[in-house]
Formats: sequence, structure tokens, C-alpha cells
Amino acid sequence: MTALPPAPSPRRRAALARRVRLLVAATITYNAIEAVVAVTAGTLASSGALIAFGLDSVIEVASAAAVAWQFSARDPEPVERRERRALRIIAVSFFALAAYVTVDSARALLGDGGAAPSTPGLVLAALSLAVMPFLSAAQRRAGRELGSASAVADSRQTLLCTYLSAVLLAGLAVNGLFGWAWADPVAALVIAAVAVREGRDAWRGDACCAVPAPAAATKGSGCACCA
Repeated sequence: MTALPPAPSPRRRAALARRVRLLVAATITYNAIEAVVAVTAGTLASSGALIAFGLDSVIEVASAAAVAWQFSARDPEPVERRERRALRIIAVSFFALAAYVTVDSARALLGDGGAAPSTPGLVLAALSLAVMPFLSAAQRRAGRELGSASAVADSRQTLLCTYLSAVLLAGLAVNGLFGWAWADPVAALVIAAVAVREGRDAWRGDACCAVPAPAAATKGSGCACCA
């Protein structure tokens, strides 16, 4: 029988909680700047994809703020009591994102206007595609070791931003090069479906890897958050 790794000590848990707070602060700061740039560039270029990307950043700020509120408590018990509320806020943010992207994509597919090329949008999408995976991975590792489902859920929200960055970059590039305005909304609908799944999992508290190490080891493998 494989030996189970020990749960984090109180000192280690405090260090992990501080790390989560720092990562959340970095996520909030980056996404606030990202939202302003994306919405401004999207408005100037009449780009629904860019505006949607900016609104997604606003939702990510709300999600990260929920985790920051949870970990603002210094004692483990208040942090655990706030876990469910933070998860619900994150879940609602996923659902809101999916709803907006679906509506915006449907409007784009029905021919409700066309977007002009946007160099600032391309630069922003490329930068986010480079930055977000690192923030997501760092927060996911800390959240899993700490046993925080909300921290893991928020890391998945950040990872979803990576997918949206790739979609936005591809959509803006293809639209600028070939005029294929349908490419971005079709890909965005796939992201909306992923957002619905993530929101459902967060609402249920389904973060099977976001538990202390011994408990996680007893639950077997195959959960998506372990990837």
C-alpha cells in the first residue's frame, strides 16, 4: 500500500494562504488593467470579441476578489466557512460569462456588424496568453495543497482566460488576415460550453483535488482539476 503524504502543517498552511492572497492580488491587478484595455480597444474597433474579453476580465476580478475575501481571515475556521460562498460567487461568474459569450456569439453569427482590425487587441491577447497559464498553475498548486476548492476553482477561471485569449488572438488574426468574421464567435461558443461546465462544478463544490493530500489520495484519480 502506498503511504499517504501528510497534510500541511499549520505553518505551511499559513504560508500557502499568504501565497494564495499574493496570487489573487496579482490576478486582480492584471485583470483590471486587461479589462480597461480590452473594452476600450473593443469599442474603438467595434469588436464584440474584445469587449466580451474585457467583460470576462471584470468577472475574473469578481472571482478573485471572492477568494481574497475568503483568505482575508487569518484563522482556518473562518476561511473554511467562507469556502461555500466563494464557490457560489465563482460559479455565478462562470454562468454569467457563458451567457454573455453565447449571446454575443449568436449576434456575431447572425451578421450584427463586423469588427475592424485591432493591433492593441492582438497585443493584449498575446500577452494574456503568455501570463495567465503561470498565474493559474501557481494558484492551483497552492490551492490543492491547502485544500481550498475555491482557490482551485478560481485558478480554473484564470485558465479559462487563457483559452479565451487564444480564441481572441485567433479570431482577431483570422478576421484581420482573411475577413472570416465567423471564426471567433464559433470558437467562443466552445468556450461558453466549457464555462458552463466549470460553473456547474464550482456550484457543486466539485474540486476533487482541492482537498488535503491524504483525503485526495483516497479518492482515486481521474478528476479534471488534477490535470
